[in-house]
Amino acid sequence: MKSEGKRFSIKTKMYIFVVITVLAVALGTSAIAFITSADQINNYYKQAASDNARNFATFVDAEFIAELRAVAETDEFQQLRDQCEAEDNEQPIEDYLREKGLWEKYDETRHLITDYLENMEGIKYLYIVAPGDKDALQDMYLVDDMENPIYETGYYEEREKELIGVEITDLKEPTISHGDWGWLCSDFKPVYTKGGKCVCIVGCDFGMDDVMQERTRLLIILAVGALIFTAVVLTGAVLFINKVVVKPLDAMTKEMKKFNPTENLSYDDAGVINLDIRSHDEISEIYQGIRTMQKNTIDHLNDLSALQEDKLKAERDIRDKERQIGQLSIESYKDALTGVGNKAAYIKKAEELNRGIEEHDAEFAIVMVDMNDLKLVNDNHGHKAGDTYIRGCCHMICEVFKHSPVYRIGGDEFVAILTGADYSNRRELFEQIRTDFEKSYAQTDVDPWLRFSAAVGMAENASDDMTADFVFKRADKAMYEHKMKFKAEHGGYR
Repeated sequence: MKSEGKRFSIKTKMYIFVVITVLAVALGTSAIAFITSADQINNYYKQAASDNARNFATFVDAEFIAELRAVAETDEFQQLRDQCEAEDNEQPIEDYLREKGLWEKYDETRHLITDYLENMEGIKYLYIVAPGDKDALQDMYLVDDMENPIYETGYYEEREKELIGVEITDLKEPTISHGDWGWLCSDFKPVYTKGGKCVCIVGCDFGMDDVMQERTRLLIILAVGALIFTAVVLTGAVLFINKVVVKPLDAMTKEMKKFNPTENLSYDDAGVINLDIRSHDEISEIYQGIRTMQKNTIDHLNDLSALQEDKLKAERDIRDKERQIGQLSIESYKDALTGVGNKAAYIKKAEELNRGIEEHDAEFAIVMVDMNDLKLVNDNHGHKAGDTYIRGCCHMICEVFKHSPVYRIGGDEFVAILTGADYSNRRELFEQIRTDFEKSYAQTDVDPWLRFSAAVGMAENASDDMTADFVFKRADKAMYEHKMKFKAEHGGYR
């Protein structure tokens, strides 16, 4: 019979697998190398920015900065600053600071910043800033190096986006950002007066434009290297696969098509496979297995004298198969983990209930159980613990509803069909299962996967129910309401 769909050979599958595997390894290794290198460089610059900001902060006269900040924040100074900036004239600012008795200390601080920048390689900007509060959108520059005009003192500049909503004096570590000034690694250290008040922060920026360019080049080099490595490895892999796998399989496939077993033929006449394959691996074993099978087939056809024995053997084989089929039929309706009925078994049971409803001879209740915190157990303690948790919850359900079938219809969902004595005692049993789960969950001294917990809902068959699904949905709704109460009290993992 002609096969449906396009043939997808094992050769193609192997090539695809090798390509994906080698490419993933090469790119993954390159990515790890790139990330490791980038982290090391980032940590170096962050440490340098932090050390220099902290170091220079020790040189700053906090009492002088407090006086300078108070002057710079006045409306008089701000008007003078705007005028000087518009006229590009520094002298009025200098005269004003001399008048306030601040000029000499101000000029000394500017020279100190300039000298520090000249002697410390890599620092792009060093400055003293009066920061706003946590929600401020602007900070005020107080002192900068000699290259900046002095009328920038008192200038309010917009805060970087990544610092908005952050208390700058409480920054835990330096930041790396890209903005109007290019790539910068920045850190800020507070300066306190003798009274313990933070009057300013020292900002230290290391320029990282060259670093980022080098990082881009490194990424390109690693990517190209990975592709070249992949191409070289794939070439060798393809040659190797062709030699040890593809060619022997192709040869066996062609020879197998020649096999035509009929009675009274020799092995050669029947086309029994005959190749020189001595690779001493799985392919050699497959070849020997196929050859043996073909030879046995010819022997079987030619051995007509053993027909009766073969007939008896065939009958025994049939009985064995029937037993196996019967066992498979039973197992196909059983949940492998818990041993209770699976979803297929529940569907079969629902069909039986539906027939009873149609004949007006159905008295049953459905209990819906949905386990709590299974994902939490799986995520934190592994699926082995999760399996223990599932089996424990199932055991509790089966212990309460001893005379009723229980089904696992989902990963964390169980259904019990109450009939007979369990149906008569349904309300007591329903309260018991809820109480049992609550007591189990309250055991805080046991492992989390032994604190069994579940939401439970029950519904009874009513006269207007057309199918068992109507009862199931009411039980599911009741269970959902119970689960919402549990989450409201204990919180939800998701």
